[in-house]
Amino acid sequence: MKCPNQRLVSYWSEIASGFTGTPVLTFPSRAHGALGITRSLGRLGVPIYNADFDALAPSFFSAYSQGKFRLRCSYDAPLRLAEALLACAHVIGQRCILIPTNDDATLFVAEQAGSLRESFIFPDRSPELVHSLCSKKSMYFLARKHQVPTPATSFPQCRRDVIEFMEEATFPIMLKAIDGSRLSQRTGTKMFIVRSKSELLETYDRAEDPTAPNLMIQEYIPGGDDVVWMFNGYFDRDSECLLCFTGKKIRQWPIHTGATSLGICLKNEAVEQLTRRFMREIGYRGILDIGYRFDARDGLYKVLDVNPRIGATFRLFVGERGMDVARAMYYDLTGGSVQPDYAREGRKWIAEDIDFASSVCYLRERSITLKQ
Repeated sequence: MKCPNQRLVSYWSEIASGFTGTPVLTFPSRAHGALGITRSLGRLGVPIYNADFDALAPSFFSAYSQGKFRLRCSYDAPLRLAEALLACAHVIGQRCILIPTNDDATLFVAEQAGSLRESFIFPDRSPELVHSLCSKKSMYFLARKHQVPTPATSFPQCRRDVIEFMEEATFPIMLKAIDGSRLSQRTGTKMFIVRSKSELLETYDRAEDPTAPNLMIQEYIPGGDDVVWMFNGYFDRDSECLLCFTGKKIRQWPIHTGATSLGICLKNEAVEQLTRRFMREIGYRGILDIGYRFDARDGLYKVLDVNPRIGATFRLFVGERGMDVARAMYYDLTGGSVQPDYAREGRKWIAEDIDFASSVCYLRERSITLKQ
């Protein structure tokens, strides 16, 4: 009996012939992003291990996880945390690929690369570049320097700056965090859509830390969630893009401002070429997750955020031959060949745990119908 997926099985058999057996450690391992890495690489027979601060991290319970490590220190003690990860590698028994899954971990790995590299393999990136991409303020000026379109943005240092901005402001506008983690810890969210002067001041007073300003005011680009485009790719040591996909958000959680809860793969040559050029000019290496918003007023795709790491939505972007960015990085870092692959146009991906809540909220505001 002929296997219906014979072409796919044959392809991955060829790839696996050069399989090195190099293990992978995800860090941290909460949420669906790390679980996606565990499943994607685990299905190829790659030994997958997971480290997290939370004993209930979902990846710990995956059938593909060959070992879990509970970390009992935090980013506030970077030397201790580095020692804890090195201890994980010692237990694993050989040098392994380390995949950070959020901004804090990505910055930590870049800053502690000197000590971590003795036991881990990861793309060589300067802490300055990683920080400039994680910080929305630094990223804004970096994008402008390289002539990448961005929404108009202001960086108030105090309440008086906000009041002066309001004199000529057009609402609605976005009030966003420069460092998303800090604002999320303070308010539970990373951005707000504000629709009036009074709402802007009230939100600013509630969300800002006056001792260390972390908020920026950004132009609101008209349109629904479907004008948000995503690029998912992997860049090698020469900043050449070995694999890339583009797609759009359909729904988000929290709605209009959050992570993708339902997305779709769609080819966008403009977004692809813009991103390739930008990353080549700044010398970027590794997995990249980047978001744009299409501005119909001037026909430009304007960069919203640049995540120098794997995105939680990366399993939306899977090629017809099974390649995703986690697999691309694995084969590149272990000396394998990254074969070209292309996503099926119209392929959708859903995050079940958040899309139900998202759908209910969109239904309440009548953005979608019950059938949708």
